[in-house]
Amino acid sequence: MLHTLAITLLIIVSIALIAVVLLQSGKSAGLSGAISGGAEQLFGKQKARGMDLVLHRITVILSVLFFLLTIAVTFFQV
Repeated sequence: MLHTLAITLLIIVSIALIAVVLLQSGKSAGLSGAISGGAEQLFGKQKARGMDLVLHRITVILSVLFFLLTIAVTFFQV
């Protein structure tokens, strides 16, 4: 029973995580954007605001749920 519930929740969280990641806007495009975008992200010059901040927080929450549910599915499988 718990195994089925954990798998169902895992599928729902997986689909939601994919949707949230696809909704986020890209930071930069091209080779020059990849180099400077990585530096900006590392040093925190570019602060996320508005919808990007909300999507980032939802992504973090869903990714933690994904890992916890994956462990739960493995645990309940036995």
